[in-house]
Amino acid sequence: MKLNFSVFVIASVCLLIFSIMFATSVGSVQVSLDNVFQSVFVCPHRPDNCGVEVLYQKIVWQIRLPRILMALLTGIGLSVTGAILQSITRNPLADPYLFGISSGSALGAVLVIWTVSSSAISITLGALIGGISSVLLMLTLAGRSATQVERLLLSGVAVSFMLGAFTSLVIYYSDPETASALLFWMMGSFANSDWGDLPLPTLTTFIGIALFVVYRRWISAIQAGDEGAFTLGVPVNQLRLAMLIICSIITAVLVAQVGGIGFVGLMIPHICRFIVGSQLHKVLFMCITLGGSFMIWVDVIAHSFLEAQVLPVGIVTSAIGSLFFFVILKTRSRI
Repeated sequence: MKLNFSVFVIASVCLLIFSIMFATSVGSVQVSLDNVFQSVFVCPHRPDNCGVEVLYQKIVWQIRLPRILMALLTGIGLSVTGAILQSITRNPLADPYLFGISSGSALGAVLVIWTVSSSAISITLGALIGGISSVLLMLTLAGRSATQVERLLLSGVAVSFMLGAFTSLVIYYSDPETASALLFWMMGSFANSDWGDLPLPTLTTFIGIALFVVYRRWISAIQAGDEGAFTLGVPVNQLRLAMLIICSIITAVLVAQVGGIGFVGLMIPHICRFIVGSQLHKVLFMCITLGGSFMIWVDVIAHSFLEAQVLPVGIVTSAIGSLFFFVILKTRSRI
């Protein structure tokens, strides 16, 4: 018996709420779920008489909530962009890394960090310029064949490797202290997130999602095939370019804040399609809830796996993602 989509909506929202509450309670200092609830919903209205110690309130509000919300935004942004890229290219392996968007964003951010003593350009702006430049470079490399999805994907792979090589070159010529900081940043982390880091990723991600929802019918038409979309009057080439640019902006802003985190945009959309089917609006909603929950739990693992150390988030996502695809390939090989 096929479950109704509303059942998955309720279940995924409950999972997301529980993930946020649980992640806020665990850490080097354990905070009970009751104290978390009181700190979030009661103490802001009754700060002097809410029944929670001031230390716990500071841990919840100043340390854990900003980090968890950044993880939530990252999971949402990367999952949704992965779903859109897979739809407009009709390629199940498409994600921000495959098109060189993440590599370009990382290169732009690394260059700004590398030259921070002589440049006032923010890391976010550097990553944004790098991400959009990677898309333009990919389209230039594809040339007149940019309308062909296969040529576009091959160009994206080439750009990704090329920009990754430039990033490695920058790190190679950095001093040991800077190189160490750059390597750790590239592996991804939410540890240094604070409330001031949240507005821009929040605004960028949800404006992008709103645009994806507005054009979901056109994107679905492309997903069914370019010829059918042309017949329906969809401007296929212009829409594909616009979606690539929007995805690059979202990815660049997130990469600038948290570093490089792979496999999320590749893995979560597959899981969502397996659960609710291929209808785009359903997939996008599940990417928001499951993608956010997934990154929150990854952050919990990163903080709990090693004692007195924080594991880079990118290592955890890569390990889980590679295991996921190993299981998928083994399962399909038996069919």
